[in-house]
Amino acid sequence: MANKDYYKTLGVERNASAEEIKKAYRQLAKKYHPDLNRDDENAAQKFKEVNEAYQVLSDDQKRAQYDQFGSGAFDGTGGANAGYSGFGGFGGGFSGFEDIFESFFGGGGARRRGPARGADIETSIRIEFEEAAFGVKKDITINRYEECEACGGSGAKKGTGKRTCPTCGGSGQIRRSMGGFMNITTCQQCGGTGEIIDDPCQVCAGTGKVIKKRVISINIPAGINDGQTLTLYGQGNAGDQGAEAGALLIYIRVKPHKKFKREGADLYLDLPVSFGQAALGCELQVPTLEGEVKYKMPAGTQTGTVFRLREKGIKYLRQDRKGDLFVKVNVEIPRKLTERQKELIAELEGFERPEKRSKGLFRK
Repeated sequence: MANKDYYKTLGVERNASAEEIKKAYRQLAKKYHPDLNRDDENAAQKFKEVNEAYQVLSDDQKRAQYDQFGSGAFDGTGGANAGYSGFGGFGGGFSGFEDIFESFFGGGGARRRGPARGADIETSIRIEFEEAAFGVKKDITINRYEECEACGGSGAKKGTGKRTCPTCGGSGQIRRSMGGFMNITTCQQCGGTGEIIDDPCQVCAGTGKVIKKRVISINIPAGINDGQTLTLYGQGNAGDQGAEAGALLIYIRVKPHKKFKREGADLYLDLPVSFGQAALGCELQVPTLEGEVKYKMPAGTQTGTVFRLREKGIKYLRQDRKGDLFVKVNVEIPRKLTERQKELIAELEGFERPEKRSKGLFRK
């Protein structure tokens, strides 16, 4: 297996600080998140690679192993494992041998659980068309799990602690030899944590978390479109002790506009004009999201003609440029005309009005 360049995957230098690595990870995780790239088949793979790189580089011990031996230190193909005999040759003593054994015989996932990241929270918000175009600040109310203040998130009553699980000896696993093979399962008594709480916190019932109602202020950027998602990292449910909180995923729903239709950053408008305006030409007052602008329409403009007003559309998301406004002219033919207006139109077209021809024939 080829050595993987985790620094290149995250786009950081080999001497990058922990904060730089974390910042790079968050940007890439957001960029390749499957929920934001549902039409991109490669996004899920990229997201997986970014997470794999971060899991190694965010851990000082794993990073040191990687810097010395490369990714082979974690996949059993070489590096720290090469040219070394005994159990230590499998990377870190007997436990390394166990990890490899489990990967072959289905024991993966049975080892003691570490602090789990908090679950994400999903919600939605409906905003006006103009709010999506120009951006807006909104407050939303959510219910989320937060660390219990009474026990500090430990789940044990204040003044007490946890003890090592007697069933699994703190490993979180139960191992049984069956027909020459080792069967490894999660310890049912401690749930894989390796610890037992004898006197649970009465406030959180031993979970270490309580539900709180919170008002979160969010900045919706200008140019966001219907169906897009805002991700606020660290605003989801609390993780286990020492683990980061989940994310808050906000699905954006934009109300339609009465006049404008949107395609990306461009806007489309149907503009009615009179027969005289189209025939003679005039200066139109064209509505935009930022107020009316003047447009000189040439004489003889036909119905269905489309003219373009540059940068009168919507701002591109997180960019300093705008789309365009496309205006389609619809010439309205008057339904009620005075006698004088009828005479003028007939004179303009150079023909006799039908009703006059009928009267003339009747007189003959």
